[in-house]
Amino acid sequence: MGLIRIIHKVVEKLKQYGKLVMFSHTIFSLSFAMVSMVLASKGIPDFKTVFFILVCFMGARTGANAINRVIDAEIDARNPRTKSRQLPKGEINKKEVVLLTSVCFLIMLYGAYRLNTLCLLLSPIALILLIGYSYCKRFTFLCHFILGVTCACAPVGAWLAVTGSLTWVPLFLGAANTLWVAGFDIIYGCQDYDFDKANKLHSVPVQFGVKYALWISAFLHTVTLFCLIAVGILSPNLSVIYYTGIAVIAALFVAEYRMVSPDNLVNVNIASYSVNQIVSIVFLIFGLADAFL
Repeated sequence: MGLIRIIHKVVEKLKQYGKLVMFSHTIFSLSFAMVSMVLASKGIPDFKTVFFILVCFMGARTGANAINRVIDAEIDARNPRTKSRQLPKGEINKKEVVLLTSVCFLIMLYGAYRLNTLCLLLSPIALILLIGYSYCKRFTFLCHFILGVTCACAPVGAWLAVTGSLTWVPLFLGAANTLWVAGFDIIYGCQDYDFDKANKLHSVPVQFGVKYALWISAFLHTVTLFCLIAVGILSPNLSVIYYTGIAVIAALFVAEYRMVSPDNLVNVNIASYSVNQIVSIVFLIFGLADAFL
């Protein structure tokens, strides 16, 4: 019985941490990283490269989300929408989360070391972005774009891990990842307009109003599609299957903007996160399928 209780506690703790770092959102940049990796290698790289790319990705992504919860704990406690999160409620100790973050970032650095020298040399820049983006809403409405750039480290880093150099393909993938994430993060931020304005926090909705924020988001997602098309043009091993995926993504973008309006933000979570999780899966499936077929 003692062993069963220990196992139960471990499982519950893992569930708590999975919820803390929003593990289900991993797909947002993982899809871009995987497509970038396959395009860079013109197939599947060796096992070591794949393994340590995933190590770096999971370490960076988990550590960033964990430290974000620590940095924003006081703000989350004041926001009616987020006050039920684990840190504001005291369900998880801050020291535990800082320790988790440290371990994750050390894992990321080790993974970069095992990939190549360039990845290791650039890893401090990634760390600065992974930690720094959480502070950005305190002083600039560009916080959505900085989050996007942070996520774009995944496809660019995966390309560097395989080739050790850059071309236009990973740069367009990184731009698409940046603008796509910034776009749906702006939609997500619309629901906090009143709270952010009252607490002097910065965002595109606060800066320009919810109406124009949604227009800006739509524009960013339109440019995202052009960046993805550019990737297809520059990648000779991508063809009709890939472009079919882009068409499906365009339809999903249209659907998300039909779900929200300045006067109706009830479906913000669905439009910003749920729909874009599907976008990630579509991009991953069609991108990998065309690269292999």
